[in-house]
Amino acid sequence: METTKPILGQRFEEALMYAAQLHARQIRKGSEVPYIAHLIGVASIALEYGADEDEAIAALLHDAIEDQGGAEAREAIRNRFGVTVVSIVEGCTDADVKPKPPWRQRKEAYIAHIKDASPSIRLVSCSDKLHNARAILKDYRIHGDNLWERFKGGRDGTLWYYRSLSDTFRAVYPSPLAEELERVVSEIEKLVWQNMTPCEEEGN
Repeated sequence: METTKPILGQRFEEALMYAAQLHARQIRKGSEVPYIAHLIGVASIALEYGADEDEAIAALLHDAIEDQGGAEAREAIRNRFGVTVVSIVEGCTDADVKPKPPWRQRKEAYIAHIKDASPSIRLVSCSDKLHNARAILKDYRIHGDNLWERFKGGRDGTLWYYRSLSDTFRAVYPSPLAEELERVVSEIEKLVWQNMTPCEEEGN
């Protein structure tokens, strides 16, 4: 029986434990879902689309700098998992200062950054956005327009952001992963348009 060396080893196991500890008190926006579910989901998507161990570890830790410690988290990740991992995590971070810059400014900067990002950053970032988009689609089917109260950009800002992300990834990172993000974003848009009132349609 042919065997191959596993791509995930002790470093990934350590990263999984570290992510669970860092985000232990955090839940998904507008829900009671432990945040680690998102991190595992992003790592799963990244692995399904070809991630190596460094990229999978970065997927687990992609929100650590932004949400759980800034510079301190950056140095901890560098010391534990190396320069490659921390560079990917940094590339997936849209702000590491408090207070964060205005929402639209941050999102526009993030989209512009993706155009020049490395393939590893694009892989992890697109995996993150796909997992988020799937969650939005699922929750929109349950909660309808009440869902947008969770997001600083509201309905229109959130739709703009994910459409812009999808278009950018398809342009600079042509891949099955980017195409899957496009399909999910298009499905969100389709449902939202179906639920719009005539007055809302006239205003768009």
